[in-house]
Amino acid sequence: MIKRVAVISAILEKPELCQAKFNKIVSEYKSIVKGRMGIPLEDEAMSVVSITVIGTLDQINGLTGKLGTIDYITIKTAISKKELLCP
Repeated sequence: MIKRVAVISAILEKPELCQAKFNKIVSEYKSIVKGRMGIPLEDEAMSVVSITVIGTLDQINGLTGKLGTIDYITIKTAISKKELLCP
């Protein structure tokens, strides 16, 4: 199985409306999540989240696809070119 490292960046423009759904989806992919950093920007009423994952392209795309359907969230993903051979 070929896996890759990816960083998923998310900007939550109205966290009070979308954060619960965002967290629920991320928890569904906890097996590939290696790290997560969230920065609340209270004065701007926004949050910025960065998630590092190691998974197959299907897993990474599945996670980003689901997150991208949530209102008030912008998602961008950077995926490594290096392939990791995993059992």
